[in-house]
Amino acid sequence: MNLPVGEGHAVRLNAITGLRWWAALGVFAYHVTNVATLPGSIAAAVRPGYLGVTFFFVLSGFVLTWSMRAGTPKRTFYWRRFARIYPLHLLTLLAAIPVFYSFHPDTADWWVKPFSIPVLMLSVFVIQGWWRDPTILFSGNPAAWTLTAEAFFYATHPFLASGLRRTRLRGALIAAAGTIAFAAICRIVIIGNPGSWFAGLPWPILRLNEFVLGMTLAWAMRQGWRFRVHPLAIIAVAAFYFIGIVKIPAMASIAAWTPEVATVLSAALIVGVASREIAGKSKWLGARPLVALGEWSFAFYLIHATFIYLARSLFGVQPAGLHSAAMVAGLLAASIVVSWLLHSFFERPVESRLRAWQAARMARSIR
Repeated sequence: MNLPVGEGHAVRLNAITGLRWWAALGVFAYHVTNVATLPGSIAAAVRPGYLGVTFFFVLSGFVLTWSMRAGTPKRTFYWRRFARIYPLHLLTLLAAIPVFYSFHPDTADWWVKPFSIPVLMLSVFVIQGWWRDPTILFSGNPAAWTLTAEAFFYATHPFLASGLRRTRLRGALIAAAGTIAFAAICRIVIIGNPGSWFAGLPWPILRLNEFVLGMTLAWAMRQGWRFRVHPLAIIAVAAFYFIGIVKIPAMASIAAWTPEVATVLSAALIVGVASREIAGKSKWLGARPLVALGEWSFAFYLIHATFIYLARSLFGVQPAGLHSAAMVAGLLAASIVVSWLLHSFFERPVESRLRAWQAARMARSIR
């Protein structure tokens, strides 16, 4: 499919939606070790799960650029983004407060913070991610710090997309390569000056390259470019890297490059799967159960930490064996069921009503 610049509308990529679930599951697996003791090999396997956030940032740039329509007003774009993330964020924030805050916290429960309205208000306005102080960065619902980055990305997208629209295929691919090169230069600076002001910049700024890489590759695909590498090859490279930096002494020195490696691998997986789906070769990734899990993944991401730390408060850290296995299974099942309920009966209907309200308001304004 070759979409002329500024024309048409990209087809929905169900397999990409399905990939969201695996990224959310990786984040869950990483966090669940706070309540369940896993065998050494499994614990090592889930340790890179936090990089699911990197995948989400790259995917966000890709999806917004893949699906954008020419002529959409900025205010419409911003309202749709607000309708998409904020209502569910606010609801899950309210659910998280009793788990993560107390007027008299026990010092043994390190995840419980003193109740503070000013700090919580930063989370209400989704600006907590502009601080590096963990008490603020992970305030409210700890998982929601990423929404600060997403809000920043959303703010920049119409302006970045305006420049991207002026490029053709070669320009888009050069922009993608330039984004990777710029990220590499930033990493060199950070490695050489770990205490510098640059290394301490807020995460929304330092993570912008992930979002932009997704944007540039989506635009290249809209010009007809396809990534011909099989997704299984990309997964094999990822497995080799993450095993290698732990097991192969010669590779240990490149572990500092993990954020950049994960960004490139995430981008490669996204465009690889998207290319195969367009060619009709990734039907199982677009299967309805996986797509449904992907659609629920935002709710799953926002509520999973609350369930994990509630379980820790009630039952403590479970020892290795059946107790841990049962805890992981129970938390996963509960998180999936509640994410389905949230998506079906709150997230989706509220988003639809907010979008319809704006559409009606704009229609009245032009009469």
